[in-house]
Amino acid sequence: MIEIRFHGRGGQGAVTTAELLARSAVGEGKWAQAFPSFGPERRGAPVLAFCRVSDHKIQHRFQVKNPDLVVVLDPSLLEVLDPTKGLKPGGVLVANTELTPAELKKKYKFSCAVATVNASTIAHEILKLPITNTAMLGALLKVKGLVSLDSLKETFQDRFGKVAEMNLNACKRAYQELKLEE
Repeated sequence: MIEIRFHGRGGQGAVTTAELLARSAVGEGKWAQAFPSFGPERRGAPVLAFCRVSDHKIQHRFQVKNPDLVVVLDPSLLEVLDPTKGLKPGGVLVANTELTPAELKKKYKFSCAVATVNASTIAHEILKLPITNTAMLGALLKVKGLVSLDSLKETFQDRFGKVAEMNLNACKRAYQELKLEE
């Protein structure tokens, strides 16, 4: 089982990202669950979302405390929290940032593997919105191929309708532009 924790801000799509991944995994015949963790937050407030993907039935029904992967949708969150807290040994931090993996590791003294992509730029250029979720999903899939990019097509179409293709393009571009440093 692979466990993922998403850090974002309200309105950026962290919860949607977890749901898209889970739906695509189920579409591929896997077991998956996605759920948020937030209270009365407002747009822009920090939020958490979680996803589990497995080849076997998932018995756990609690927050992901020790993820295999952590995805940070908003680079400003790196200034206010340690997203690597609880990350399993061998885990990977996937961050939306202009920094290279080496620069990010040095700046925040991360000892884990780090992958970076400038999802904000991708979102602005392709979606014309500051919503980085589908770009970050592409980055995540490059790090850990939990589902194929092709399996996202139907999930995106169901979720996004007329703008599904744009979101898929953002996802694919982030997949291509991701930089990973162990």
